Amino acid sequence: MTATPELDHLDRAILRLLQADASLSLAEIAAQVGLTATPCWKRIRRMEAEGVITARVALLDPARVGLGVSVFVALETGEHSAEWIGRFARVVADMPEVAECWRLGGDVDYLLRVVVPDMAAYDEFYRRFVAAVPSLRKVTGRFAMERVKATTALPI
Repeated sequence: MTATPELDHLDRAILRLLQADASLSLAEIAAQVGLTATPCWKRIRRMEAEGVITARVALLDPARVGLGVSVFVALETGEHSAEWIGRFARVVADMPEVAECWRLGGDVDYLLRVVVPDMAAYDEFYRRFVAAVPSLRKVTGRFAMERVKATTALPI
């Protein structure tokens, strides 16, 4: 397990700004946190090297790119071997409709967030998925009706 890097108040301020708008220029970030560009850049590079900052991306509105249906799929499996977990992880990685996959504790083993254009596309995804993943005991889809809150920003 990797040690958690120490983040001071300036690191946290930089991270809050980047989470809100990763397109800010280095000069804008530095000015807002009270640094000059060079030490601000060094902090950002250090946090990237330490794995605190893992990516800088553009967030899209799913409906505006034709992916208006979100399905939360709860999975229960009877198999937990390393071989099965590896196969499951490869299947999930190869299916672009799976936006997120979480391994859980409790009565559900995995939770997927699947994004598709419509119900027919979900049905096609479902058929491919269950054919590719053996030993599933239960697959339960829950269809999102409204996104009440969505954020990628962590409360730092």
